[in-house]
Amino acid sequence: MQQSDYKLGVFAAIGAYILWGVLPLYWKLLESVSASEVLAHRIIWSLVFMIIILACRGQLRVAFTEFRYIFSHLKPALGMIFASCFITLNWFVFIWAVSHDRVIEASLGYYINPLLNVLLALLFLKERFTRWQTIAMVFASIGVLILTVYYGVVPWVAFILAFSFGVYGLMKKLVNAGAMTGLTIETLLMTPFALLFLMWFYGQPANSSSFGVEQIDVTMLLIGAGAVTAIPLLLFAIGARRITLSLIGFLQYIGPTIMLFLGIFLYKEPFSGIQFIAFLFIWIGLLIFTTAKTQVFQRFVNRFSKASTKIKKAV
Repeated sequence: MQQSDYKLGVFAAIGAYILWGVLPLYWKLLESVSASEVLAHRIIWSLVFMIIILACRGQLRVAFTEFRYIFSHLKPALGMIFASCFITLNWFVFIWAVSHDRVIEASLGYYINPLLNVLLALLFLKERFTRWQTIAMVFASIGVLILTVYYGVVPWVAFILAFSFGVYGLMKKLVNAGAMTGLTIETLLMTPFALLFLMWFYGQPANSSSFGVEQIDVTMLLIGAGAVTAIPLLLFAIGARRITLSLIGFLQYIGPTIMLFLGIFLYKEPFSGIQFIAFLFIWIGLLIFTTAKTQVFQRFVNRFSKASTKIKKAV
C-alpha cells in the first residue's frame, strides 16, 4: 500500500471518529424536538442521502444486487432485520441521552462497547478470552460497579448504547454487507415505520409539527440528520479499507473522549471524583485490552516477568 493511501486512511478514520464525537452538538440543536420525532426524520433522511450517494458513485445496481442476495437467504435476512432494529434503538437512546443531559453516560457506553464486543464474541461466536482480555474485563467491571453504586441504579443509558451497538456489530458479521449498502438497507427497512410514526405523531392534537416552512431552521437540521449520519460512516469505510484493525482500535476512543469532554466542560454535567475513579478503572481496562497484542506491550510484559524472576531469586 502506498504511503499516501495509508495517510488518507488515517485521516479519514480520525475524521469519522471526530464527527461521531461532536455529534452531541448537533442533537443539542434539536433539543426542542422530541427524541422520537428526531429519530424518525434521521431514518428517513439517512435513506434519502444514501440513495443519492450510491447514485453519484454508480453503485445503486450493486446495492440492489446485495439486497436481493441478503433477502433470498434466511440467515443474512434475519441478521439485517435485527441489525436495523438494534441500530435504531441505539440512535434513539443516544438522541434521548443528549437531550436529557446524559452526554457523559453516553460516552461511557461507547467506552465499554469494545469490551462488551469481546463478551458477545465469547457467548455467540465461541471465541475465548485471553488472560489479558480477562484482566481488562475485570478492571472495566470494577469501574462500572463503582458507577452503579454511585448512581444508585445501573447506568442503563450506557448499557443500552453499548449492548445495542455490540449486537448491531454482531449481526453485521452475519450479513457481511458493505458499509454504505448496509446503512441503506437498514434505513430502508425502518423508513416505513418512521413514516407511519410521523403520520400518527403529527395527527395528534397535542403535537405540533417541527417540520415545515414555519420552523425552517429546525426543518433544515432534521433534513441534515441524514448527512451527519452518513458522512462519518463513509469516512470510516474509507479508513477501514486502508489502515490496520489495531489502529482502528486505538482511534475508536476519540469519539467517546470528545463526548466526555463536551459533557464536562461545555454542558457542565456533574463529574465527581468517584466518577473519575470509575472511569479510570475503565480506561485502564481499555488500555490493557487495546495494547495487549502489540509488540510494545509484549516487550513490557517480558521485561516485567524477567524482573520479577530476578527479584524472586534474590529473595
